[in-house]
Amino acid sequence: MVIFATNYNIVRTTIRFFSFVTLILLLASCASPKKIEYFQDIERLPSSLSEKYEPVLQPDDLLLIIVSSSEPEAAMPYNLGSYVSNLDDSETISGGNRYQTYLIDNDGNITFPVIGKLKIGGMTKSEAVGLLRSELLKYIKDPIIMLRIVNYKYSVMGEVARPGSFVSETERTTLPEAISRAGDLTIFGNRKEILVIRESNGVRTHNFVDLTSADFINSPFYYVDQNDVIYVKPNRTRVNASAVGPNIGIGISIVSLAVTLIAVLTR
Repeated sequence: MVIFATNYNIVRTTIRFFSFVTLILLLASCASPKKIEYFQDIERLPSSLSEKYEPVLQPDDLLLIIVSSSEPEAAMPYNLGSYVSNLDDSETISGGNRYQTYLIDNDGNITFPVIGKLKIGGMTKSEAVGLLRSELLKYIKDPIIMLRIVNYKYSVMGEVARPGSFVSETERTTLPEAISRAGDLTIFGNRKEILVIRESNGVRTHNFVDLTSADFINSPFYYVDQNDVIYVKPNRTRVNASAVGPNIGIGISIVSLAVTLIAVLTR
């Protein structure tokens, strides 16, 4: 009877221990909606006009520039053709025509037909178009300039479903759109600290964006800039799991072995 009572107490203690551990794990796994919901308290923000956004031209930007005029023949020297690149078809215009693209060099310059070297790095698109138009007015009447960045890209890393580098079809991509293209954050993504690394005019900066706060829609990081790197940090659950995961099997084996030894030695 004494041996039976001893074994019963051991089993009961073991059950209590595992019940306690299970309870702790359940409590630790409970998450507040405030940790995972986006745009919290957005209703408190007043309605406002959408901010006019224009990308700033940077070195290594590949530009498609098309010049037209009321005198088509006069505009022809400024539209060099038969250009082929490794880009998809971003330089192909309706009608099957291909046009020369212009790479901004490290000094912010492009070399444009007839005009020669132009420094447009650091300008917005509208500023660059204005400079081109003022130069072209010396040669042709009423020039119309279409300018587009054809290698507008950004990278999304970390706790997202599909990390990678993305080429945007538009120059007005928001941070939520960029993350959506990467498949959205995983459940282990830290929504309060989205790191955005940005280079502007040769200066590299970084900033943390809180997606759970609606305030970020009015910040300079709401729109994605050319070559932005977006990194989603892992949350505490993911960090803890990386440490516990490889050792949990060993821990269970040790506990099981200890329980078995105690049961054998107390028979």
